[in-house]
This record gives sequence, C-alpha cells and structure tokens, in this order.
Amino acid sequence: MVQISNFNLKYGNKTVLMDLEWTIQKGENWLLSGVSGSGKTSLLKAIAVVEKSSNEVVVSFDEQYDTKPFCQYIAQWYQFKNKEGVANFYYQQRYNVQQVQNTLTVNAELAHYAKENHLSIDQVNPILKALGFDSLRNAQLIELSSGEHKKLQLVKALWLKPQLLLLDQPYTGLDIQSRQNLNNLLDEATNDGTQIILVSNENEIPACINRFGEIVSGKLVEHFTFCTKNAIGIEERNIPEFLHEAPPSSSKVLVKMVDVNISYGEKQVLKKVNWEIKAGEKWLLQGHNGSGKSTLLSLVNGDHPQAYANEIYLFGNKRGSGESIWDIKEHIGLISPELHWYFDFNASVWQSIASGFFDSIGLFKEIGWHKRTQVDELIEYFGLTTNKNDLLSQLPLGKQRLVLLARTIIKNPELLVLDEPCQGLDAHQTLQFNNLIDGLCTTNRTLIYVSHSDDQLPRNLTHQLLLSKGEVIGNNIYNKKTNIEELESVI
Repeated sequence: MVQISNFNLKYGNKTVLMDLEWTIQKGENWLLSGVSGSGKTSLLKAIAVVEKSSNEVVVSFDEQYDTKPFCQYIAQWYQFKNKEGVANFYYQQRYNVQQVQNTLTVNAELAHYAKENHLSIDQVNPILKALGFDSLRNAQLIELSSGEHKKLQLVKALWLKPQLLLLDQPYTGLDIQSRQNLNNLLDEATNDGTQIILVSNENEIPACINRFGEIVSGKLVEHFTFCTKNAIGIEERNIPEFLHEAPPSSSKVLVKMVDVNISYGEKQVLKKVNWEIKAGEKWLLQGHNGSGKSTLLSLVNGDHPQAYANEIYLFGNKRGSGESIWDIKEHIGLISPELHWYFDFNASVWQSIASGFFDSIGLFKEIGWHKRTQVDELIEYFGLTTNKNDLLSQLPLGKQRLVLLARTIIKNPELLVLDEPCQGLDAHQTLQFNNLIDGLCTTNRTLIYVSHSDDQLPRNLTHQLLLSKGEVIGNNIYNKKTNIEELESVI
C-alpha cells in the first residue's frame, strides 16, 4: 500500500526525518508514536501529499476495492469557513448570536460534502448516531465545541470510505464514550477494506491495529507489541521564583453562579447552574462533548455576553456592576482549545508568552526588563530556549501548547482556568505540566481543570463539577473513584 524509501525532511536548519524507510503492506493498520516534534504529522502529510511529496513516497491503490482509491488525511484541527468562504474567526465569536448565523449548519455542511464526493446522505446516519452527533444536525458550525468539531471531521472521513485513512490524534477532545465508539467504527471500516495509520498518545486503540511504529531520531522503529510507556521519568526543574507565591485572593469567593441559564434561540445550553468556587479550591470540571463546559467557562472568563442577563459574581463583583472584561481577565490565566485555535500563529514564541501579561492575542506593547526576565525564565523552564525566536506556526502542536501554557501562567494569576491543557502533549510533557500545576497550586491559588482523561490529572484536586446536557449532576468533594463511577453513570 505504501512504500517510503530514504525519506528526508527539514524545517529550516533542523532535520526532522532522516533516510526514513517504511513499508506498509495490504491489510496492515499501524499505530505511529513518537515524542512531540518527532515528525509524525509531517510524515502523514507526506503520505497524503498534503505537503510537497516526491518519488521517495509511493502509495498504491486497488481499483477493484469497494473503498475509494485515494488517501484521506484527518488533521488535528478542523478548519471550517463562513458562508462567504472565509475562515477568519475571532475567539469570542461563537458566543455572539448575530455572528453565529454567518456559518453553515451541520446539515448544510454534510449536504455540501455529499454532493462534492458523490455520497448518499442515508449512509451517514449510522455514523452520526454512533458518535452521538445526530442531535446536532441543525447546529451552526461555529456553535460546536472542539470535541464536536473533531467528531464532524471523523464523520466525514468514515462516510467517505477511503482505501487509506490517516488519523492525526483523532481522540483529541473526545469524551470517554465517543472514544470507544470511534474505535468500534474504525474496526468496522477496516473490515470493509479501509487501511488506517493512527497517530495517537492514548493508551486505548482500536482492535484492528496490528503494527506498531515509533519515530526515533528521524527514523522509523517497529515494535512488536503496543507499549503504553507508563513508566516515564521527568527531569526535576525548579519552578521560577516569581511563581512561588500566588497573589492575594481578591475575594473569599472567586466565582458564584445562581440559577444560570444560557440559550441560543430555542436551544438551551446551560440550565439553572449553581456553582460556587472559594479561594484556594481546585476544581475538576467534566462532562460529555456538548455538555456545556466551554460555555460555562466563557462565563467565568468574561467572554460570554449573556453573563449580564444572569446572576453571576466574579472576584467579589456582580457582573454588570461596571467592571470591564479586562478587569476580569487580569485575575485569570486561561488555556483552551478555542484560544489555541484562534491564536496569532505569526507571533514568535517569546512574543506569544509575553502577550499573557496583557491577555492579548499577540504582543502589541513593549515590556520592561523585569517582565522580560520572567518570560526568559519560563522559556527555559519549559525547554523552549532553542525555539525562543521561532514563529508559533513553525512548531509542532505539542510545543505550541507548551508556549500557550507558559503564556497562561506568566502573570502569576490567582485563578488558573485550564481547559484540556494537555491536548497535543506527549506523555512526558503531560506529566511535566501536571507536576508544574501541582507545584503552583500548593499556595492559595485557585484552579479549574477540564479533562476527559482521568489518567492525565494533577494530584491536588479538591472538588468536582459534573455536567450533563447543560445541567449540574455532580457538585462535591473530589474523589477519583467516585468521579470515575459518576462519569460511567452518565455514559
């Protein structure tokens, strides 16, 4: 199916892949692993001819198969456009009712995709139901959460039935049940003749995977079993001095919501939500895709305009009492898939981190020597010294996320809001980051942490809030065993 011979790839002066050899026989389904930045995504793109390829990569299809004789690459990010064909969206746009109407509905997007690829709409229905996407047919694309956008990517790919399907981190943003359902769908697809190459950091993989490869020092190394790599050691690093003590809490209760309701037309996203976060508490926020987590956090961050129509108190002040969005944001360090998605990728690593002082998407002000020193200290802590002057667009996804994580904590905020912070990180980076969070939160710092993975959490969580279909179904002291049982009950 695929023959790769002496394949080389460079970015600038850095060699990523070197004389790489890889043969993929008919019937083989591969899991491809490797540390962040090792070249996994670049290799998939070379196979898919998304990037410029050469005679070093040859893909052979069989016209006799029921599957379509071409290769489909599913990227880590889903890029959609508005009705005018433009993809230039801004961060708060999905919460603006007027702007929401400027994108297609899921139904219209699927109809367009069917016409473009000569597909039958009837054939997509079982896939939509399996991924829990059937109820979103009338939703606008911009309304979808990052996990729901990932599902739409996967729906299209499985509906298309290509002979070769390349999946780059397909579990990113998916809840537990959706991951299980995706694995079942991938098993069915391979039974029908599709071959897959799967890039993933997850321990759960579909049963159809029968070959295991890892990129090490620019070359492909084949393993004969699936290695979970649970025993990971990390280098102990001292947290920069300026982060040792959190700033004084502005109020005993940082966040208070009373019977909060959020609706878009007839669709109710949050229903009578009550939530109180006291200074120093560390909250785990969980729920299935589309449960309302991102909307709830947008109320905390000051990004949602419907906050003024609800009884919400932030940092000791009732929303609508004269505070600006910037007054709220100066208390918060935020990372989310949406912020990553809409960030300025033409900014350098140094500029991106420094922008956290001003909560801006890009750096537009000069900063003094003291703050410049703090940026340099964080760059060294996260192991980004050699990338200091690189543009964000030149980095692999894992390193991009590390840059934005550094941006999140640069101003030493009293409240950290970390929405799926470890998306795109390898196991080593995830462990390092969660150790950092544990170190930062030994003080009176307050934390909201969102994750679908119970094996990728910091150790110091104290409380949990569980959402289902916009309603709070769990609000209590955090206990890992209880948390897993509650999640399973929702599933």
